[in-house]
Amino acid sequence: MTATLETTALETAAVQDAADRLWAAHGSGTPCGPLAGLLAPGDVDAAYAVQEINTRRWLDQGRVPAGRKIGLTSLAVQTQLGVDQPDYGMLFTDMAVPDGEAIPRRRLIQPKAEAEVAFVLGRDLTSEHITLADVIRAVEFALPAIEVVDSRIRDWKITITDTVADNASSGLYVLGGPPRRLDGLDLYGCAMEMDSGGTVVSSGTGAACLGHPLNAVLWLARVMVRAGRPLKAGDTVLSGALGPMVPVTWGSVVEARIQGLGSVRAAFAKE
Repeated sequence: MTATLETTALETAAVQDAADRLWAAHGSGTPCGPLAGLLAPGDVDAAYAVQEINTRRWLDQGRVPAGRKIGLTSLAVQTQLGVDQPDYGMLFTDMAVPDGEAIPRRRLIQPKAEAEVAFVLGRDLTSEHITLADVIRAVEFALPAIEVVDSRIRDWKITITDTVADNASSGLYVLGGPPRRLDGLDLYGCAMEMDSGGTVVSSGTGAACLGHPLNAVLWLARVMVRAGRPLKAGDTVLSGALGPMVPVTWGSVVEARIQGLGSVRAAFAKE
């Protein structure tokens, strides 16, 4: 019994230390080293415990939730990190950047961009037995989006535990328009192209996101019910990348075009 209690205490201390390390990196803008010395390889539950500690800190500071982001929706990336499911992180209202507005350097550490479909919900998803039909009924509209991902881990040397603990490597996000109802949208076959300075830097289709972006939302909705934080009306859900994420250059503008949805631009200030 004593050994078990001691082990639990050590694990709790390691989770708190990991949260403190990420919190300091976020506040200072200086990335920290990987969390391998604190969290066991593949211990996703401990990583989410770290994420929860810092989420509560942000909420206590007055940040307002805006929804959730889904990561690791590419099967290739899942294989690379040795996992068999996506991950999720919190979106806050102060992470939203207007389409085309310049993002100052102080807001990010080592940003990358990825294009995805964003969904805004018009209904709560609280049932313990959510179906895809429930998700479709709950989605009020879809939008093209660029997620500006970021990592508090130095040089992006991350494992699954690093990214989950670090709020799923979230940074900022930009929503484009106009909003579209799901009727008539081909979110499976829709082509995505993202360019910077006239050069295509990423491309893909809706099928790259767990086979269909709505599959990702269904996964998230079920997970959030089990976690006791179900998705609610008004939430924005970033459903996951449609193509490879790419590093950004300060002073550049990245534009993503998603067939049937329109376009969206993320601008990165020079100074």
